[in-house]
Amino acid sequence: MAELVAAGFVVATAFGSQRVARGFAGPLAATVAAILYILWLSLMEGEGGQSPVVYNALMLLAATATLRAVERRGGLFASGAVAMGAVGVALQIKYAVLPEGFAFGCILLWLGWRERVPLVRLAGMAGIWVGLALLPTLVAFAVYAGLGQGEAWVFANIVSLGGQAARPLADELEGLATCVGILSPLLLVIGFGRPWKNIPAERRDGFRFLLVWLAVSGIAVLGYGRFGSPHYALPVVLPSVLVAAPALARWHRGGIAAFVLAIGAAGQLVLALSERAKGGAAEAQAVARAATLARGCLYVYDGYPALYMMTHSCLPSKWVFPGHLNTQDEASAAALGVDPVVEIRRILRQRPGAIVDDYPRFAFGNRATRAVLKAVLARDYHLVACVPTGASRIRLVYRPGPGVVPANCPSAAVLDR
Repeated sequence: MAELVAAGFVVATAFGSQRVARGFAGPLAATVAAILYILWLSLMEGEGGQSPVVYNALMLLAATATLRAVERRGGLFASGAVAMGAVGVALQIKYAVLPEGFAFGCILLWLGWRERVPLVRLAGMAGIWVGLALLPTLVAFAVYAGLGQGEAWVFANIVSLGGQAARPLADELEGLATCVGILSPLLLVIGFGRPWKNIPAERRDGFRFLLVWLAVSGIAVLGYGRFGSPHYALPVVLPSVLVAAPALARWHRGGIAAFVLAIGAAGQLVLALSERAKGGAAEAQAVARAATLARGCLYVYDGYPALYMMTHSCLPSKWVFPGHLNTQDEASAAALGVDPVVEIRRILRQRPGAIVDDYPRFAFGNRATRAVLKAVLARDYHLVACVPTGASRIRLVYRPGPGVVPANCPSAAVLDR
């Protein structure tokens, strides 16, 4: 279901981007820009419905409304209301859109100043815009507060962000280089094509807005500072394809076809390599079969969070996303609101009916929670299944009590490394 919802947002974003790009390029180039947006998702691990896949549609709506105001094709107040309302909803998907939303708001204020809107009136408009941007967040907080969980909401959405630990700089730089490499074909099209050179005079202000959006999205990604997966740079793709469209409009059809086919083939190769390294549907089903319980809860220490749904298991903890308790990033009460060692001990005291782990171990794993798990597995559990999910990766399924370890499982000595 989540994938179907994400696919709907992808289609909506592609359709909207085609309409925006058509104002700066011909219909063919605009359609190509929309297609490239879809294809780039596969290059950047966006095929699983990561948050930018959803909120990009909302940010495109906000950008389109702001663009109308920039080009004087719509009333300033109404355009700003639509833009900030869309930003507000996007904020409830992920706060990473805040820099882009702030930039759109500043542009709207500058437009009001440029049009000599009286200061008092402009301040009133700004107040309403800010209110619309904050409204979804305030509603979410009010709902949680009404349930007696207001403090938990504040911690999860605001306080915990400061408790996350940074990964080694060298690893983040490697991830950044990967993101830049994946985006480089689009950036080269923009850099060498210089699309701003052939924009009609009446659309130049609008195109400058697209350039500002692209710059802000890039700065926001850099400011976030996490590059463990290429999907963190997905927000840059949307303004990039829009800016690239006028450059693509000057290409011969053969060149456009070759470029689209090359990106499409590269995306399919990335998906195939990802499935080979991580496993696909068949492997996920095999792990789920091995971990399905007649009663009791499954505990996924390291593995697919979707296993809880696939096995119809109860949840052993509030912190069911494996990364909460098994990574260095959140290895503190400041990040989680609970000591991860205390929480994993509590989970294991409940004697989960099955435990899922992974081998080889994650390089940035939480050593303290790993040590607790290792001791309990050695004392109270045995391996019942080892499902290869790639050339060198295995999902491990444990059940309580003694038992015969399957022949295809790594030895205890190997797992102890």
